[in-house]
Amino acid sequence: MTEDRIANLEIKLSFTEDLIDQLNQTIYKQQQQIEFLYRELKSIKEQASSGDGAVNNSPKDEIPPHY
Repeated sequence: MTEDRIANLEIKLSFTEDLIDQLNQTIYKQQQQIEFLYRELKSIKEQASSGDGAVNNSPKDEIPPHY
C-alpha cells in the first residue's frame, strides 16, 4: 500500500517537473518576444520623433503638389 502511494507520488512529481520545464521554456520565449517588440517600438518612436516617419507613408497619403 505504501509503496503504491510512493510510486504514484513519484509519477506525479515527474509529470509536474516536466510541466514546470515546459512553462519555463514558454516564459523564456515570451520574454524574448517582448524584448524584440520593445526594441521595435523604441525604433519606431525614434523614427517618429526625428521626423523620418513620413518616409514610410504610402503615396496615397501624400498631398498632391498643386495644393
